[in-house]
Parts: sequence; structure tokens; C-alpha cells
Amino acid sequence: MMNKYHQSRGKAIVPRLSSSIVHKMTAQWQRHSWITWLLLPLSWIFFTISSMRRLCFRLGCYRSKRLSVPTVVVGNLTVGGTGKTPVVIALIEVLRNAGFTPGVLSRGYGARLTEPRSVKENDVATDVGDEPLLIYHRTGAPIVVWPSRVEGGKSLLAEHPECNVIICDDGLQHYKLARDIEIAVFDHRLAGNGFHLPAGPLREPLSRPRDANLVNDPYDTPLPPWPNTWRLNISLGEAWCVSQPTLRRPLSYFTNNEVLAAAGIGAPERFFFSLRNAGLTLQTMALADHFDFAYNPFKTVTANTILITEKDAVKCLSWSDPRLWAVSAFAVLDTRLVSLVLEKLSGHSTV
Repeated sequence: MMNKYHQSRGKAIVPRLSSSIVHKMTAQWQRHSWITWLLLPLSWIFFTISSMRRLCFRLGCYRSKRLSVPTVVVGNLTVGGTGKTPVVIALIEVLRNAGFTPGVLSRGYGARLTEPRSVKENDVATDVGDEPLLIYHRTGAPIVVWPSRVEGGKSLLAEHPECNVIICDDGLQHYKLARDIEIAVFDHRLAGNGFHLPAGPLREPLSRPRDANLVNDPYDTPLPPWPNTWRLNISLGEAWCVSQPTLRRPLSYFTNNEVLAAAGIGAPERFFFSLRNAGLTLQTMALADHFDFAYNPFKTVTANTILITEKDAVKCLSWSDPRLWAVSAFAVLDTRLVSLVLEKLSGHSTV
């Protein structure tokens, strides 16, 4: 397939995928427009159905199933990527340092699955999903992908009985799985226009109880006045060459290069902003979230350096383009969140 994109006067290269309905609606969800007001009746229906479902679980009409080990769910109240994967990776390290052996559950977005599947070294993103593959490559933690988190959790514990805590990557709304700790991750968009789907980004109301909120906001805007809300700091590390992963360079190495930054994540502008903050001058290419790289969007790009996210890089590992470099990202968790998680897992009060 031929790659088709246009270049704006502001030097932003935008593939047609970025002007899809999803991207247009994401922009609409940040304000009250005639489109969002028109969709509001559908939002009321969505809110009613989701509220009734939540109530049914609370009243016991539907039953949540508990795994044999504690479960931490990291998820969203809104649609779109907010930085959950770096949080999961950071939590794995925090729990290991505290003496736990964590395993991970994931839906495996876009994966071709017929049963719960453990992620292995030689798996590809089309088989297990990009985020699970990235988590495995970064941490080596046992990770099982399957839409049913309960079945996935049982499979993981059967294969890895040494795991004594489960981290569920996404799944706040997967009420069939009982959980001990819930962490909601937001980005700079917070709750957008405050409407529920499809008029806004909310999957559930902000009043929904959870244990903690993390806000991934590189622009340093004031935190919302919600209980147990902390800033999520994500810093960029070295870049590694996708065709030669042992070759690593600091971002300053690319300062004088002609650089294209591309990202197939929920909010590409966060990645671009962080790169500019590192002193780089960029052209940018915003790809659709979970872009599958079934074709090469960089064929006609003239830049001598292409910086991408690690989530994108795990789908390009077989490429031989030496211009392609993946930028590592690391989440730093607030010590108060770490204390809350460890105290809850130890069975102590966090009050």
C-alpha cells in the first residue's frame, strides 16, 4: 500500500489515518460543540447501561471472581492512551524491589488469540499485542493475554505459581475480576468535556471510587483536586537503533540531525513535546493508536533520523532501516502511591 500523507506549513507530517473519526472525536471531546450536544442523548443511554451494570455487580446480581493472589488494576476512566504501560512497567520494578513476584494480565489489543497465551521472547505484536510485548521485553515478567482477565489470571498462575501479585494492564471496567487496588491514569486532557461516550471521553463517571489517580501531564498544569491524586512523571531515556538494538545513543546525539518523530499512541503530541523539551527540532508524524505498521509509512520520508516510541518499535523489529530509533520512556511513581500500594498489599490501613 502506498503511504499517503501531507505536510502542513508547520512542518507536521500527518498521515490520513490521523484524520480518522477517532482523531476527530478526540478533538471534539475536549470541548462542548454542536456535535457533542447532538450526541448527548446517546451518552445518557451509555451512562445508564454502564451504571446499571456496575450496580448489578455491587448488589451481587453478577459476581466478581477473585484470584488466589492480590490484584492491582491500572486503567482508564476515559477513552484513549494515557500512559498506562509505563506505569505497569514501573509497578513491576517497585513490587520486585519490595520482595514480590508480579505477573501481568492484558487484553492484548489486536492480538490473534484462541485461548489465553503467555508472551514469549520470539512473539510478534500481531500475535500478542504491542503493549504486552513491550512490557515483556522491558521487564521479563510473566504476562498472559486474553480478553477474560479471570481466565487469563488462572492460566498465568497455573503456569507461574511463583507469582504472588497480579497487575492487570487496563481493565477498570472488567468487573468480573475482583481487585484489591485500582489506579486510574489520566493525561493532560483529564476528563475532557465531562460527557460520557460518545459525546465525551468518559467510560465511567469521575465519582466512581478508586484508590488512586495518576496524571501524566508534561505541561505541568495544576493537578485536579481529587483525593489521592499524584503527578505521573515520564522521562525519556536513550534511543536504541531498531535494526541494531544494542546500539544506543543519548537524545543529544540527534541534536543536529534532520529528525522526524512518529508515534502511534493515544496522544502523540506528548511524545513530540518531550522530544522538543530534550532540545530536538522535529518534523512530526501522528499515527493512529496501535498503528500496525502493515506498511511502511516512512518510505518517502527524507529525514536521516526517525524517532519512534518503544510501543511502535516492537512492531518494526524485523525492519532494516538504520534511520529508525526507538526512544525509551520511564515512569517515576510518587512515593506516596508506592506506599499506598505496598500497604494495601500487606493488609495494613493506608489512612
